[in-house]
Amino acid sequence: MASEETRTAQTRTAMSSARKPSPEPGTATAAGPGRTPPTRAWATRLVVVGIVLSALNLRPAITSLGALLEEVRDGLGMSGGVAGVLTSVPPLCFAVFGVTAPRLARRFGAGAVVCAGMVAITAGLLIRPYTGSTVGFLAASALALMGIAVSNVLMPVIVKRWFPDRVGSMTGLYSMALALGTSLAAAVTVPVTDALGGDWQSGLTVWAGLAAAAVLPWLPLVRERDAAPAQEPPAGTPRERPREAEERPAQAPLRITRSRTAWALAVFFGLQATAAYITMGWMAQIFRDAGVPAGTAGLLLAVTMVMGVPLAFVIPRLATRLPQQGPIALALGVCGLAGYAGLYFAPAAGAWAWALLLGISNCAFPLALTMVGMRARTGPGVAQLSAFAQSTGYLISIPGPLLVGVLYQQSGGWGLPIALMAGLMLPQMAVGFLAGRNRTVEEEAAR
Repeated sequence: MASEETRTAQTRTAMSSARKPSPEPGTATAAGPGRTPPTRAWATRLVVVGIVLSALNLRPAITSLGALLEEVRDGLGMSGGVAGVLTSVPPLCFAVFGVTAPRLARRFGAGAVVCAGMVAITAGLLIRPYTGSTVGFLAASALALMGIAVSNVLMPVIVKRWFPDRVGSMTGLYSMALALGTSLAAAVTVPVTDALGGDWQSGLTVWAGLAAAAVLPWLPLVRERDAAPAQEPPAGTPRERPREAEERPAQAPLRITRSRTAWALAVFFGLQATAAYITMGWMAQIFRDAGVPAGTAGLLLAVTMVMGVPLAFVIPRLATRLPQQGPIALALGVCGLAGYAGLYFAPAAGAWAWALLLGISNCAFPLALTMVGMRARTGPGVAQLSAFAQSTGYLISIPGPLLVGVLYQQSGGWGLPIALMAGLMLPQMAVGFLAGRNRTVEEEAAR
């Protein structure tokens, strides 16, 4: 009798164990603490590698061209007006093509779309130096920028889906890699071109190799359909395919335009992008007109861009530990105002200080990306918010650099343009504070 009761108890124990869900990756298991299931550990590592390599490729197509723009103009017979239009093409493409990213992700999976985006970047960078015409160059550039646009939007989605408890650290890693790729392309494109015999076509093409490397980590994940590590269902529960799970929210799409936080985040994204593009396009010229040697002016711009590498990792981690991110937006804005004041009153005397302050201020970009992941509860919500904020924001940013150039040409100095930059920083601080409030777009849209 006792042995029969023992067997019954053992059977119940076994059945209870079978019904228990498998632990999430990163939790303690019988195999040891912190272990992840083997079938998911390799995928998580690939996602990390893919995020880093993809982020490295989201700006070299732009900054490498900026370094060789004069040579490209001479080689293609490009007019100054067309060259000016070319500098406005990136934000326009980001706005136009970024809107399509959520729909593509619902149909094919975010990982597959990012993989296709890296392929588009590779193809665009390979083709554009050898088209032999301005129209062909613009078309190939648009192809590369299309890949950048969809990847821009979907990176926060992938971070939220695969690392929901590490949004800050993973966004920081992604932002740091993006800043590194930006500054690296700006710094080494000319030396690499010289090493290749001074041919600007070879100097631009070399970045296609980095883009091709970013395709590889995503290839095994295309078949995964973004099946991010998640808690296993109880035994006997029908498994749901990830694609089906993603398609259900599409039946009742989030009305993102009803959310004040979404609008605040979009305007914040647009104003910080405006400041960044103005800085990249005009800051070196401001220093040169103040009497700073050309080589030193270029180095000052490089310092401003490099500041984003360490701070892009620190700021997202700090942001996720605070209930509200508005104070960070205000602090970054104050640094920007101080930098603009320095450029206005003593551009040459305190050049290094102003470059550092503006470099800190430009780190509003990783803060905006972090808030995209924090202001939505679900993966589809993050996708819609990311697409809306980035597309609307890049549309807002298009006129800024052009307006600065017009004011500089009309006034013959930098007083009015710098006043415009400082004036735009004030609403950036205000909407950044509003976007940093502890609420989600789903809650606001439901009201």
